[in-house]
Amino acid sequence: MDTIRDRVSSKSLPLRNLSYNTNIDFKDNAGLMIVIGEVRLEPIEIENFLRKNIQLKQICQKILFQKIIDRAARERNITVTDEEIQAEADRQRRERKLEKAIDTVAWLADEMIAPEEWEAGIRDRLLAKKLSHALFGKEVEKFFAENKLYFEQILLYQIVVPYEKLAWEIFYQIEEEEMSFYQAAHLYDIDEKRRQKLWL
Repeated sequence: MDTIRDRVSSKSLPLRNLSYNTNIDFKDNAGLMIVIGEVRLEPIEIENFLRKNIQLKQICQKILFQKIIDRAARERNITVTDEEIQAEADRQRRERKLEKAIDTVAWLADEMIAPEEWEAGIRDRLLAKKLSHALFGKEVEKFFAENKLYFEQILLYQIVVPYEKLAWEIFYQIEEEEMSFYQAAHLYDIDEKRRQKLWL
């Protein structure tokens, strides 16, 4: 299977040279250690940092949610194609102005991730989006169809006052939440008929 890693590394530096160019290295055996320059980070150090900063639960929940998404997608035969992953990768490259393959490699190195990890992250996000649409898309479309007139209605209020001092006074009252814009429209809407209707 042609992966992002293949497409990126084939046009630029071999992936193994990435750490030498950026002074970042990842130890083998499932990434048991991260080396940045001469500093080594053990997994327990990362875990302790997350605990101290009360972030471990949030990370664990995200991992759990992803497992739930993966299982739910499998049960519904929802998948993400290579073409979809490539399209999203290309979109991200354009967004970050990564015009050359070597620019992408440098960006990935700076983020401390390999191309296949970037690809996996894209897959996870696309899978979550497709699952969400499969579960709720029809319900949203049904709700919109049933309430189409509500969504198409736009009510515009324009407040016009005779002098600037009053305009600033109204502005500050709205800013300080002493009065809402809707309440101000009750008093100062330029359309007299609409202003009268607001009181009905």
